[in-house]
Amino acid sequence: MGLKGKLTAAMEAKCGGHSIHDIIHTNTHHVSTISPLINQFEIHEGETIKIGSVVSWHYNDAGQKKIMKQIIEAIDPHKKSSCWKVIEGDVLEMYSSFTYLISFEPQWSMLTIEYEKKT
Repeated sequence: MGLKGKLTAAMEAKCGGHSIHDIIHTNTHHVSTISPLINQFEIHEGETIKIGSVVSWHYNDAGQKKIMKQIIEAIDPHKKSSCWKVIEGDVLEMYSSFTYLISFEPQWSMLTIEYEKKT
């Protein structure tokens, strides 16, 4: 069993947290146009951002192309939050589990990551 941890960050969203939530949940394919770190978004199973959907993100990390495949575990449209669990990809080379919860308020975006490092 490796080191378990939880990291929470709050970031001010000048455009409003609801706008970011809407992009992620209704226009996910546009994230790669908005962010220079995200190259591609794919849906493998299910529909766009629905509980049980399996999706992947192709992204850049320190100049290297990487991938992260996830299953969407929970969505709360009233709290504008969702929980994503990584099931495949480069992140799991260092972690045995990696889950993150994102939520949005009018001026804030919150990110909570729960992880367990490999031993």
